[in-house]
Amino acid sequence: MELDLKDRVVVVTGAARGIGAVIAGRFAAEGARVVALDLAFPEDADGAAEPSPSSDPAPSSDPAPSNAPGPNAAPHPITRLTCNVADPESVSAAVSEIVERHGTIDVLVNNAGINVDGPVADLEWERWRACFDVNMGGVFLMSRAVAPVMQEAGRGRILNAASFAAIVPSVGSAAYAASKAAVVQFTRVLASELGPWDITVNAYAPGMVPTAMNGFAEMPQDAQDRLLDTLSLRRWESPDDVANLLIVLASDAAGYVTGTLLDVSGGKLATQIPARAYGR
Repeated sequence: MELDLKDRVVVVTGAARGIGAVIAGRFAAEGARVVALDLAFPEDADGAAEPSPSSDPAPSSDPAPSNAPGPNAAPHPITRLTCNVADPESVSAAVSEIVERHGTIDVLVNNAGINVDGPVADLEWERWRACFDVNMGGVFLMSRAVAPVMQEAGRGRILNAASFAAIVPSVGSAAYAASKAAVVQFTRVLASELGPWDITVNAYAPGMVPTAMNGFAEMPQDAQDRLLDTLSLRRWESPDDVANLLIVLASDAAGYVTGTLLDVSGGKLATQIPARAYGR
């Protein structure tokens, strides 16, 4: 089976670097016309970039796709547009420009997100609101802006970044976990509302992808072991693991999958003590 995404117009938010940049690059490598949205891009960005062939918040240390063409360059360069997904006017302007350039939007990946942690008793209202404004508000604003475009076309895919925190939250993650759980319920409602136009809407829940923010890969080995012991597939998740799922969900092969949360966490806590299978 070929997952033919050639010339599909794919919009990826939070795509300047990290997981979002990898997702954008992977779609471009499939032949899609990718538009990457973010607050800002690296200084060497000139509005377009060649992707590498390779939602939760992306690591600031990861490189953005290179401008230099290579043997694995995709058919279409990635278009970069600045956009604040928490600002209705910014979202409206970005979507209008994309439609003006490409005529339609086939796939929306709501990857942009921020992390706000801390115990509820110490959490400032401004930080709580900022978490919801980006993680849930951004999904709402982008989906609301793109839905009429997809309805006119009579087809589309909307893919929303949730998190394993929406399934099992951690102490100190009230704002983040609640915002991602809201994304899941929003996804279910939107899936039914857009079903008559053959538009599917799904959420996906990554597990433990090492980033500059969470520092998983830089932790002492015993701390890493404790986290890895919660996984049925005992290795850190890579951005490509996330991108692989999204490529399938965006394709015609997933045309009857909608309104669901796809767990792409490596079987995190699938059983009470997954590490027993590894003889630890």
